[in-house]
Amino acid sequence: MGRPAGWMEKLTGRGAMRSPGAPSLRNETERLFWMQIATGITSEKAAQVVGVSSAVGSRWFRHRGGMPLFMSNHLSGRYLSFVEREEIGLLRAQSVGVREIARRLERSPSTISRELTRNAATRGGRLEYRASVAQWKAELVAKRPKPAKLITNTRLHQYVQDRLEGKVHDADGREIAGPRQAAFKGRNKPHRSDRKWVNGWSPEQISNRLKIDFPVDESMRISHEAIYQALYIKGRGALKRELVSCLRTGRALRVPRARAQAKAWAHVSEDAMISNRPAEVEDRAVPGHWEGDLIIGLNRSAIGTLVERSTLFTMLVHLPREQGYGLIPRTKNGPALAGYGAVSITNALKRAVNDIPVELWRSLTWDRGKELSDHARFTIESGVKVFFADPHSPWQRGTNENTNGLLRQYFPKGTDLSRWSAQEIQAVAHTLNSRPRKKLGWKTPAEVLNKCIKTIQQSSVATTG
Repeated sequence: MGRPAGWMEKLTGRGAMRSPGAPSLRNETERLFWMQIATGITSEKAAQVVGVSSAVGSRWFRHRGGMPLFMSNHLSGRYLSFVEREEIGLLRAQSVGVREIARRLERSPSTISRELTRNAATRGGRLEYRASVAQWKAELVAKRPKPAKLITNTRLHQYVQDRLEGKVHDADGREIAGPRQAAFKGRNKPHRSDRKWVNGWSPEQISNRLKIDFPVDESMRISHEAIYQALYIKGRGALKRELVSCLRTGRALRVPRARAQAKAWAHVSEDAMISNRPAEVEDRAVPGHWEGDLIIGLNRSAIGTLVERSTLFTMLVHLPREQGYGLIPRTKNGPALAGYGAVSITNALKRAVNDIPVELWRSLTWDRGKELSDHARFTIESGVKVFFADPHSPWQRGTNENTNGLLRQYFPKGTDLSRWSAQEIQAVAHTLNSRPRKKLGWKTPAEVLNKCIKTIQQSSVATTG
């Protein structure tokens, strides 16, 4: 015969609970994971720090849509921790009494007594205290799920959804279909592909517009954060998941602020900032200070451009595909085989430096691109100090930007730059260096550079003599 109805409640004071199965990872571990995410590191690295697999870390991040919510808050000391539950389990196995356990843990005896009854394992029809089961039960009962406002308020739900994915209309009210977007697959917006034309209001615009459209109706209120949570968090069910593509960014997951700030410019150290560049660079009186960048083409192709600030001499750096490009499938954090990864760029620049006397290589100012993230090695091996321009400040490399504009006559945007050989791009560089320039008194950059080289050679001969 089975156990009588209600036996669990009589035994533990709680109704029947489903079996936990294998011990799950505790909320405390996930809380530590989100603390690491807040520092700006990836979910894989955060998982490694807290001692769980990368798959678990990715699942946590995706399940919560990149939003930690209550997981970012420290657990109140009012509640028993897993460490305390382990201590209770050990002491109970040693037949230590409830009051002695409470004294050692500095807790109320009633707290310990209630813990040993409510959260004990009940397999076999008797109470047996195990810390992992007790923690699982405590976390399960602590949940207080509430229905989302967008589920209970149909009119508010319709208002928000219309402002996000509503159709585009012209001034006469006629609907404009726009392009067709590829089916949503749980990823970010389509890369360089058509996106669906929608109203596309931001959650903040929707939240504040409600106060104008419904000044008296308090039920028509929702915060912009609640809209974001309805979009990003799996299981909320308030808004369709694919509506994230209607947001301006089109992100499928929330990106932590620290990661967004650190991701782009983590390779720029303080001593490599343009503010630390020598003052002699500004007046262009001393040759040997260069500006550099990449011009990007179709199919992940690129050409490196270098311009000397004083002579306006241009060098083009050939960036051929690395071995295995097109054969080895692209993987996240895999080898950069397109030709302009950090290692490829550094090696190509080192070869370019060797073509000109060392006296004419004093510094190189680059933009914020990650392609020169290996700048420390380049400086050590070539002796050329690298500086990075400020974010969104192309005028700090104005000479290079102007030259890139001239080069687009030969290498238009949207064309494959990998089809050109080193000899062919050097012919283009020679063409630019043979043009008379107003800034140089209608001399050519090649003539001015040759004069500088002769001056250096004469100075070297005189010093030797």
